[in-house]
Amino acid sequence: MSIHHPTPDACIACTACVVNCPVARATPNYLGPRLVGPAYERFRLLGLGEEASLHYCSNCKNCDISCPHGVQVSAINMTARAEYCLAHKPALRDWVLGHGELLARLLRPLPAGLKNFGMLNPLTRRALDRIGISARAPMPAFAPERFRDRLAKTYQGMQPRKVALFPGCFIDIYDPGTGFDLVWALNRAGYEVIIPKEFSCCGLPMIANGFRKDAEKNAKRNLRALQRMRAEGIPVISSCPSCVLMHNQDVPEFFPELVRDGRPQVLDAQAFLLDCVERGELSLTPENEVAERIIYHAPCHLRAQGGGLPGYELLRLLPGLRVDNADAGCCGISGSYGFKKEKYDVAMTVGAPLFDKVRRSGADLSCSECGTCRIQLVHGANRPSLHPVSLLRRVLEKRA
Repeated sequence: MSIHHPTPDACIACTACVVNCPVARATPNYLGPRLVGPAYERFRLLGLGEEASLHYCSNCKNCDISCPHGVQVSAINMTARAEYCLAHKPALRDWVLGHGELLARLLRPLPAGLKNFGMLNPLTRRALDRIGISARAPMPAFAPERFRDRLAKTYQGMQPRKVALFPGCFIDIYDPGTGFDLVWALNRAGYEVIIPKEFSCCGLPMIANGFRKDAEKNAKRNLRALQRMRAEGIPVISSCPSCVLMHNQDVPEFFPELVRDGRPQVLDAQAFLLDCVERGELSLTPENEVAERIIYHAPCHLRAQGGGLPGYELLRLLPGLRVDNADAGCCGISGSYGFKKEKYDVAMTVGAPLFDKVRRSGADLSCSECGTCRIQLVHGANRPSLHPVSLLRRVLEKRA
């Protein structure tokens, strides 16, 4: 497989990425994005081997956000990781964390209770710890039924318009309730929600763990569905910032040959709902008076897209809510990073300022678009956490 090398030549060694790298601040074991990324890329191109601390990069993309010259440092690191994994077989732990959707498919015949007992009981957690998945890390529980399967059996009323939803693995496998909160809001705005059968994992967990070939297979499959939706004039949205980022930025970066005929765009679901409000399709008037205080955390992969914070803006439009932006940096979990045994303490150190901010905020609960960010917020700050669309529905219905 030929791997595209992002060029390091635009880097001027200003160290902005180092200053803004949460992992470099949390551990001396990581040499930092500038040295491990653009600086060392020149040695890689000469065939001089790999820098040992590359595996500490969490792919949070704060280096990309902060670079004044637009160097895609994270792409350099992930490309290097993919090349390393071609020559050195990745650990079983990395395969497990990179293929959550495949594992869920293999376990599908088992009842959710049995799956969760098998995955979450102390004996299994100790066994997983031995292969490198930390026994201290929070683990999501399987839902009784996949979101897409439940949606296929759900009557949505006679809606005048259609929208295609890329659900992402977290909602599809672990958190269908959030998916149905989004469906509720979209139905309220006059949209029937469909999920093309081809949609599979966006591939970001595979990329982050070194399985680039597997990510490419998924990208091809997803692009076929995205192109079909574009031809039919149906917009495609996702409520997961990482899935949006992977489709719109990472797939063209890593697999440019797949998008020569154009880049089918995946829209941020919260931005889509904001547009619905602006067009008068969605009313944000609650049925009853609401008074809640919320602290919002912006996922790194949302900030990396440069499109603002539409989920935060949506919440600020809801009457009765006081919404504060935590603005306290990365939560540390970075998808699968914080589940890894040797990375758990790093992840908790990275997230410590955010956890402290949430605990001291006096907020009733925290809020974030990213599923693993929400898991980490509950784990680190000991506060409940919801997706913005779940809070939207809770406020408009005045649910307990």
